[in-house]
Order: sequence, then C-alpha cells, then structure tokens
Amino acid sequence: MKALITGASSGIGRDMAYYLASLGVDLILVARRKDRLEEIKQNVRVSVRIISLDLLIEENVFKLYEKVKKESIDILINNAGFGLFGMFAKTDLNRELEMINLNIKTYHILTKLFLQDFIKKDQGYILNVCSSAGFLAGPRLSTYYATKNYITKLTLAIYEELKHMHSHVHISALCPGPVSTEFNQVAHGVFNIKQMSSQDVARYGIDKMFQNKLIIVPGWSVKLGLFFNRFVPWKFSLRVSYYIQKRKYPYDE
Repeated sequence: MKALITGASSGIGRDMAYYLASLGVDLILVARRKDRLEEIKQNVRVSVRIISLDLLIEENVFKLYEKVKKESIDILINNAGFGLFGMFAKTDLNRELEMINLNIKTYHILTKLFLQDFIKKDQGYILNVCSSAGFLAGPRLSTYYATKNYITKLTLAIYEELKHMHSHVHISALCPGPVSTEFNQVAHGVFNIKQMSSQDVARYGIDKMFQNKLIIVPGWSVKLGLFFNRFVPWKFSLRVSYYIQKRKYPYDE
C-alpha cells in the first residue's frame, strides 16, 4: 500500500507517517519543511518520496496532484492546516484567507481529485483530519472552527454518496479535541485543558480508518462533550465555547 500525507512534517501528520511505515505502508510526504521530511525518511524502512510544497498556494495543490497521479496511491490523508486565536473583528484578514485556502481549498481539491481516481478503481481510503471543532462554533477561534465545519460536513456528505454508489472507497473524518502539536505556537494561543498526544491520535485515527469508521473521535472526554452538546441550547454552547477559548487566548476583548 502507499499513502500520501499532507502536513507531514510535524504533529499528527508526522506520527501518522511513522505509524503507517510500521505497518509496511510506503509513503509520499508533503510539507514545506523538507529537512523534517528527510528526518522521517531516514528513520523508517519503507519507500518514502518527499515533496516540498507550500499548499497555501492553490497552484501548488494542482501541481502536487500532477506529480503523483500516476503512482498507485491507496490512502490520501489531508492533514495540513492551522488556526488563529483572537476576536474576529481584530484578527488579520490576510492570515484568515490563508487559513481558508489551506484548511478548506486544499482539502477540497485533493479530496475531489483523488476520490475520482479511487472511484475508478473502486478502492482507496481518504482520511480528512478535521477536529471536534467541526461540530461546534468557536468564538475567539471562529475562522478555524468554520473551516473545520466545512471539511467535516463535506466528508459526511461524500460518505453518504459513496454508500449509495455501493463503492468500496472509504472516507473518514478524524475529529480530535486538543492535541499536543505545534498548533498553539502557530495560532498564538495556549490550551489550558488536557491534550492527547499526537502519537495516540495518529494511531487511533489510522486504525479506525482501516475499520471504515466514518467519524473518528479519539478520547472519551471529547466523545462525551460532543454527545452532551447536542442537548444544550446554541446560546449556552456558544457561551461555554467563548470562555474556553478565552482561557487559551485572554489577550483581547
């Protein structure tokens, strides 16, 4: 088998690469930081192809597909993304547009192109790394939550389409809560609640993907939180979310 992973230089993407390699899966690793991808390549015993690209740029997303479309890829893992803490009226618009490009457009383009290929051969796995944020609204982290809502709901819709096609292609949404990665550093905030390790999330996500699980939520506390959120009014949920985010980023009002 062969897997393509975006955002593979750190965090969940990096640990998915290591875990898939331990299962004997060959890898195509995509990220901007080539040196980090080289480090992964040196530490695994499977075939690894490194592609250094900035997927913030739409043209590069199509270039990526053109580079690999003739390879026999069995697994697409869309993982590249970032967040930005702060009040919506004050956060940087250009940075938010970059986030929308990476968190939505890159996922959308690659999911569509690889899905079409997988459908033709009637096999393949797509794992979109979403977030528990994909089921919520996130004051003070609003654009990030909105991007994850888009990808989560897109993944669910595609799943149902594939089901009605009787396709053997499988698509899953990995929806973790807080994970110990570089997310805080990039988003300029701090999690004040317990975080799962990226290794545990990566292993759990891959295992459940191979079991054809649609919604993959690591950790019982996150599962329970999402379950009980269904039964509370929207305004209460928003208020709780606001104060959770405020603890992570208390710097503006």
